[in-house]
Amino acid sequence: MCCRIAELRNKNVVCVKNGCVLGYINDVQFDTVSGSLQSVVIPGRLRLFGILGREEDIIIPWSDITVIGQETVLVSTDPGIYNAYPKKGRFRL
Repeated sequence: MCCRIAELRNKNVVCVKNGCVLGYINDVQFDTVSGSLQSVVIPGRLRLFGILGREEDIIIPWSDITVIGQETVLVSTDPGIYNAYPKKGRFRL
């Protein structure tokens, strides 16, 4: 399967270990010497509607990506490392 970087952007990222949604891919990091992709970047959540800035970006190594689908990217990573988005209906600062 071939995929462009533009197509990879804005895909939903889901952790297969616990099913939590980590967010949407916003950027990728690649090695300019070898030309290989190193990781994908998911922007951090907004704090207090963006007034207090953002949390740190989530960087997932390329080796942790399990499946790239049409709308979703499945990753097998330790879910405790990342501060995943809470379920809808819960208010969290």
